[in-house]
Amino acid sequence: MADTAEGAPRRRGRNETEEERADRMWQELIQEVRVAQMGVQILFGFLLTVVFTEKYDDLTDTDQTIYLVTVVLGACATGALIGPVSLHRLVSGRRVKPQAVQLASRLTLLGLILLLATTTASLLLILRVATHDGFVPYLVAGVVGWYLLCWFVLPLWTRHRHTAK
Repeated sequence: MADTAEGAPRRRGRNETEEERADRMWQELIQEVRVAQMGVQILFGFLLTVVFTEKYDDLTDTDQTIYLVTVVLGACATGALIGPVSLHRLVSGRRVKPQAVQLASRLTLLGLILLLATTTASLLLILRVATHDGFVPYLVAGVVGWYLLCWFVLPLWTRHRHTAK
């Protein structure tokens, strides 16, 4: 911490109470969840229609299994990403916002991990059906690597690099 001209240490960050911080963090979290929810809901909605197409009956047993796993992962991701909204509604006014923010944050992270798994399985299924080539697992692995870099590695690196110790 840098010293001010009067010799008193200068505070870093915001000067907010625990409740004010919880309110701010809740608003930020809800904005983040909206983005993730949109992605998972579009993907999940698309997945739900596949079973009703003629092409579904032509899928191999392996591809049908991948499809079923993908749908279950999508359903779980949807639940985790909608969970913070339900949590907020059920505990609103109970003076537990800091705890609710912490739990909602964990649900959101779990939802992102499940969204990663859903997207990975979807991509695997689509590319297997579209190409029938042996390079599909490598392509999917490359995309998963990209997601991991964008969703986790860069944010964690930024947190480590720019967080005061």
